Amino acid sequence: MRPSSQDAFFIGGEFRPATGDRRFTVVSPATEDVVGSAPCGEPADVDAAVAAAREAFDTGPWPRMTIGERAAHLTGFANELAARRKEIGELVLDEIGLPRRAAQAEPVGMIALLRYHAGLAEQMTMSERRTGLFGASADVTREPVGVVAAIPAWNSPLVLAANKFAPAMLAGCTVVCKPAPETCLDTYPVAEAARAAGIPAGVLNLVASDGVGGDHLARHPGVDKIAFTGSTATGRAVAAAAASHLARVSLELGGKSAGIVCDDAPLDAVAAAIVAAVTLVNGQACIALSRVLVSERRHDELIDALRTAFEALVVGDPRDPATAVGPLVSQRHRDRVLGYITDAEKDGGRVVTGGGPPPHTTRGWYLAPTLVTGVSPTSRIAQEEIFGPVLTVLTYRDLDDAVAIANGTPFGLSGAVFSQDLDQARQLAGRIRSGSVAINKGAAIDFALPFGGFGSSGYGREYGPEGVAEYLEHKTIFLDTP
Repeated sequence: MRPSSQDAFFIGGEFRPATGDRRFTVVSPATEDVVGSAPCGEPADVDAAVAAAREAFDTGPWPRMTIGERAAHLTGFANELAARRKEIGELVLDEIGLPRRAAQAEPVGMIALLRYHAGLAEQMTMSERRTGLFGASADVTREPVGVVAAIPAWNSPLVLAANKFAPAMLAGCTVVCKPAPETCLDTYPVAEAARAAGIPAGVLNLVASDGVGGDHLARHPGVDKIAFTGSTATGRAVAAAAASHLARVSLELGGKSAGIVCDDAPLDAVAAAIVAAVTLVNGQACIALSRVLVSERRHDELIDALRTAFEALVVGDPRDPATAVGPLVSQRHRDRVLGYITDAEKDGGRVVTGGGPPPHTTRGWYLAPTLVTGVSPTSRIAQEEIFGPVLTVLTYRDLDDAVAIANGTPFGLSGAVFSQDLDQARQLAGRIRSGSVAINKGAAIDFALPFGGFGSSGYGREYGPEGVAEYLEHKTIFLDTP
């Protein structure tokens, strides 16, 4: 691994030197070696990026192009990214320790999102003639909302950035994207791809920063819309900051997804699906299935199946093709996750497997996938988002009780139902208060289908035509008719 050093931000179609001296040092969570460094954006850098995006929106060609012309630019951007795919994936692997296949899926996901949104242009209409209730004739148009602040989380950095800037750019918006400190390096080849694709200056700007820059961006009067992915606590702060100038906001926040295992479900298949969903992004995924609900009569049987599946996972070097689970993103984060496990044991819970670093790991911030049972549905480990490869198994008396437990947290992002009776599974899925529910899968996302949360998991939707609608305003033009 050769350290990478950067000194500029991508603003107005060019790389401009940072205004301040603060820097981020990116450390590999797998080896604890330095991956590289990049500047930390200060308010002055954010101001420059917003000014570039504002000028591009107010006077530039982008919002005045046809949607088909913008789609062609997105396709060109995707092609340039494809030429850099391997390089970008390796940076993601080094930054956050995703196993190589998952790390390479990040640029592939960004490319897919750009191409999907380019394809949407053929089915979108930006204006329609309508007749009102009182006979008025009007054109109802859809127009870009303006300058967008895109603030993705570090755990899936490229997909979470693209699921904001791809629909925003298709709609005709210009974007200031603030990558997270942990993943500030992978944005540089993305910027190079945008420039090589001929994306007009100021349409996409990239300034990595910490909370100082993020707060300044969210409060900036030049920003019309904020799209944020991250923790619920930070999401509340973003919404409060946006309220200062009434910017539109969409928030994709935390989750505490529950999976209901019906008595007829085949447990070996269920265990395999659950383990894949628990360890997604090394357990650091908002949709991770972190609670599983099983009847009292099948509890022990499911625990045995899950233990076997957990202990078969290879935890270790993300570059090893056999590795299924890599490290957590930082030592501080791993310590936080371990704190939940300790609290569960104090509450009378039992750690069935895992609970600490695998014995063969001497460097890096690894945590063996952990299975906990014997706690109450109201315990801290069963209520709060952990963001690690930790699964809590709870028991229910009947399916009504299972639904009540599933809905018994403030979150509502994702969930699952496991049953061979698909009618029963569909009915249960309809009763779970969450933005998406998978049947006989641990978790599912599709770029053509809307995704978002209920309650403390946020509001607004990403993906599909619904995701593009988040970046459009409706205007009614009353026509002068006899």
